[in-house]
Amino acid sequence: MLKNMKKCLKLALFGLTIVLIIGFLVPESMRIPVKGASASDWNHSTFWFEPWGSSGVHKGIDIFGRKGTPVVASTGGIVLYADTLAKGGKVVAILGPKWRIHYYAHLQSQTVNVGDLVKINQQIGTLGDTGNAAGKQPHVHYSILSVIPLPWLMTLESQGWKKMFFLNPHERLI
Repeated sequence: MLKNMKKCLKLALFGLTIVLIIGFLVPESMRIPVKGASASDWNHSTFWFEPWGSSGVHKGIDIFGRKGTPVVASTGGIVLYADTLAKGGKVVAILGPKWRIHYYAHLQSQTVNVGDLVKINQQIGTLGDTGNAAGKQPHVHYSILSVIPLPWLMTLESQGWKKMFFLNPHERLI
């Protein structure tokens, strides 16, 4: 029985390794996640800006536009979360290529559900001001989180160790 368990464990580890490798091999194309937006619709220096409210450091970019403007998937993937969070308001999180989670917050509405497969540029919601963005200019807070740590991105600045998980969207969208 112990021999069978070892064999199953080896097979499971092999399968997991294959799945991880495939996730890294899937090509990643990206689009700005707000219909009609351009690089002039966000402040290019707000990624990792501090102090930034109760989270301390701003770990994404805020893309501004008119309330109700379609928010689209910046890359294809599977919807992991589509619900409400206290700070983020209406939120969608999508697992995309390279084991990266694309996080969209402050949406006015969500048009996808957990488990949905989305294509790049597919509408996932509309631009809003929910959560801690209430009363502010409508925008989507867009972050990219790596599930696999990237230690070479870590720095010695405040919360700099978290940079191995948060990628700068500004560098990938233009």
